Amino acid sequence: MTAYIFEIIGTGMLILIGNGVVANLVLKGTKGADSGWIGISLAWGIAVFIGVFISADVSGAHLNPAVTIGLAAAGKFSWTLVPGYIIAQIFGAMIGNFLVWLTYKKQYDLTEDTDAVLATFSTAPAVRSYGWNVVTEAIGTFALVFGVFYIAGGALANEPISLGSLDALPVALLVMGIGFGLGGPTGYAINPARDLGPRIMHAILPLKNKGKSDWSYAWVPVVGPVIGALMAAGVFLLLN
Repeated sequence: MTAYIFEIIGTGMLILIGNGVVANLVLKGTKGADSGWIGISLAWGIAVFIGVFISADVSGAHLNPAVTIGLAAAGKFSWTLVPGYIIAQIFGAMIGNFLVWLTYKKQYDLTEDTDAVLATFSTAPAVRSYGWNVVTEAIGTFALVFGVFYIAGGALANEPISLGSLDALPVALLVMGIGFGLGGPTGYAINPARDLGPRIMHAILPLKNKGKSDWSYAWVPVVGPVIGALMAAGVFLLLN
């Protein structure tokens, strides 16, 4: 249970800071409207650093169902723990975005652009093409999970791969690089919990200008990252 709790906390901090900067950028009446894509990519890297640093020594700091599935597929994490980790990650993401909503409550009330409101919860593609959007998410997640294998220790052994607190910075830099290099087409969810948990909160919170939660797209940032994680696990096993 301690590991699950720290997955909740770590993922919650990830979303609080990550989607917090999106809210600061796109909502009406904030003081951060000039940060742009560079600000978003930098902030998500910092968000990952914080989440990993807090939870690494207790839960291994997966904070992402794709990472959990990828590690399990590579034989470096127990499949019996996978459902609990995924539930904890989704719940943590929901809590994180709930706190974003509380922080920016007055700005949400002022913002009439429903697409901007949704952007502070979940991702959306720049060009909607479901097949290619899945490809983009899969490639981005492949880069993440494959990098995590080697940041956390790439040699196959009896001990499972686990991120330590000293690995927080390189993982943060990896996510930052993915944002700069691969994030433009889909907003780089690269994490099913990061998108699904906040999208659920968008659907249930009493937002003044809610709009639709875009459930027709919601499967893309779930399926794409899982495919990418499994590809990363396969290549890792092949190389080792």
